[in-house]
Amino acid sequence: METERPLILFTNDDGIASPGLWAVVEAFHEVGDLLVVAPKTQQSGTGRSLPITSEGRIHAEERSIHGKTVTVYAVEGTPAQAVQHGVLELAERLPSLVVSGINYGENTGNGVTISGTVGACLEGASLGIPSLAVSQQTRHDLHLTYSNDVDFSAAAQFALKFGKWLLSSDRPDDVDVLKLDVPLGATPDTPWKMTRLSRRRVYWPTRPERVALSDVGRMGYHLDSDPSQAEPDSDVYVLMHEGLVSLTPMSLDMTSRTDLYRLRQIIVGDETYQSGGKKKAVKPAKVKVAGR
Repeated sequence: METERPLILFTNDDGIASPGLWAVVEAFHEVGDLLVVAPKTQQSGTGRSLPITSEGRIHAEERSIHGKTVTVYAVEGTPAQAVQHGVLELAERLPSLVVSGINYGENTGNGVTISGTVGACLEGASLGIPSLAVSQQTRHDLHLTYSNDVDFSAAAQFALKFGKWLLSSDRPDDVDVLKLDVPLGATPDTPWKMTRLSRRRVYWPTRPERVALSDVGRMGYHLDSDPSQAEPDSDVYVLMHEGLVSLTPMSLDMTSRTDLYRLRQIIVGDETYQSGGKKKAVKPAKVKVAGR
C-alpha cells in the first residue's frame, strides 16, 4: 500500500505576496502536498492573536510552484487565524507540518511572543501539528518590505533540513515548535547551534512623535542590544554575535522553571506575615552537587 504523502501547511506574517514565503514553499516542492494559507496583508507583530475584528474572508489565488499551477489562499486575518482556517476549512486531512516564514527579520529573545511568525507555529502546535518558524536576519529598514535584495536561499535550505527532520522523527517530549533564525550572509554550509531563548529584549519600543494625544501615534521600534552580552547559549548570542544559525526548541508549556512547592512555601509565608501571624522560617532549598 502506497504511503500517503505528508500535507504541509505554509503561512507567514508578512502576507501572501512575500518573497520569503515563496522561497520556502519552493524548497519543499518535492517533500509532500503543499497547502499555502497566509494572511492577505502584512501582519507583523500580531503574535498568536485571534482578534474578533478579523472577518475571515478567504481569497483563492492561482500560483505557480516549481512550474505547477496550484490554488493558494489569502486570509483576511492574522497568521494564527490563517492556520486555523487552513486546518479546519481548507485541508483535506490534518497537516503533518506547519511551516511559518521565511520572515523578514530575526525573531529572537523575549520578543518572540510578539512575532506573528512564531505565533502561527504556536497555534499549529496547539492543534497537535509539529511546527517550524523560520526567520532571516535582515536590515531593520527592510523588515516590513518585500525587498528582493534579501537572499532567502540559505534559510530555505535550513528550513528544508529541519522540516524533514520534524516529518520523519519522533520529537522529544516538550518540543512543540522549532524556531529557526538564519544570519545575514549565511550559506547552506554555515554552522548551526542548538540554542535557548534569551531573556533579553532586542528591539525596544519608541515613543510616538505627535502634538496632541488625539493625533495618530503609532509606536515604533529600534534595535538596542549588545548581543555579546547575551547568554552564550542563547539565540541572540549565536545569531547576532557569532553569526551562526540558531535553532531553538520551544514549548507550549510556559510555566516558570522553578520549584513549585518551594514557591508555595514562600507565598504562604508571606501571607502569614501580612495577616499578622508569626512568619514561619522557610529553609533554603537544597542544591544537589554532582558527585556528592
